[in-house]
Amino acid sequence: MGTSTARIDGDALVLGGVRVRFVRTLRLPEQGTHPLPPGLGHFPLRRVEDHPGTVPAAWLAKGGVMLPVHLREAMWLGFSGTVEPSALQVGVGKVCAVSGRPWSDRLDRSPQNYLVLPRQPWLDGINSGRGTVRQFVAVPMGSGATVEGQVTGEETVGGVQLQAFGLGEQARRAWREAPPMAFGGAAGGAPPAPGAAPAARAASMRGAPAAAMGVGVGGSMRQQVFRDDRPPSDWASRPTARTFVHLVPASRWQRITGEAPPPSPVDRAAYTAAGLPWFDHYDEDGVDLTPSDALGAVRPVGDWLGDDQAPWQPPAPPQVHPLGDPRPGRPVADGDW
Repeated sequence: MGTSTARIDGDALVLGGVRVRFVRTLRLPEQGTHPLPPGLGHFPLRRVEDHPGTVPAAWLAKGGVMLPVHLREAMWLGFSGTVEPSALQVGVGKVCAVSGRPWSDRLDRSPQNYLVLPRQPWLDGINSGRGTVRQFVAVPMGSGATVEGQVTGEETVGGVQLQAFGLGEQARRAWREAPPMAFGGAAGGAPPAPGAAPAARAASMRGAPAAAMGVGVGGSMRQQVFRDDRPPSDWASRPTARTFVHLVPASRWQRITGEAPPPSPVDRAAYTAAGLPWFDHYDEDGVDLTPSDALGAVRPVGDWLGDDQAPWQPPAPPQVHPLGDPRPGRPVADGDW
């Protein structure tokens, strides 16, 4: 269990000093490597415990938050608003999205199983190494297409898991006494997230929980996952907070919450044809993690569920842009997962 509670603050999930936003985006083609897709608004977040009569009992036991997703909808995680150095573990069905190893309650360097914030401005998918990630895409549990199913051979967990660690006391004091550092050429934090402003970014698996969605992978994009350059002793030995993020099929969202789900995502060809922006971010001072054998073998959702999109129209070069307090919400209950 985490040592403190997570909470929802506006459209962000707050875990200690870490702020995470779940961002809707265009799904990339599964062939080739592409620029960063734009943000199309944030997913709404709701506490599971606020809907005890309509969510499955297994969700109540796990606690956490939930968000609505359409079948094969893509998402990325944005970390803007995170200021103090933090280590964030990201799991997809309790498979580490950075290392490909099973979920762990501890930070590890061999291989690294966490992101370094605020150096890492966002994460669009699982770490495929050599400056690329494979896009997060929502798929049904039991389809065999999830990262969890392909890596472990079972689909029993689903969703997304987050766990944050802060600095230890000595490292925190040293950080607070030091001058601000610059990441990616922008002093005091990460570059703005794409889409942060209107003009800116069939196998049968056993044990799949009812009404759950998991995370598969889509196309590849250019994105570094940075290696930690701090000594391991800088990090606290216990997490600041953690939470389980349930992915609810959009068709069930209104029955569970009483709210209409967001509309289906915009067509990528229409977006590109309209001349709207895509993004490119590269940090020449950062060291990218090596690829994970387990994650490198994960096949895209189209291999499992079939292709469902028209031929790809790549953005023209001028469309690819280089990058650069509401009241606190109630705590989010953690549970047993």
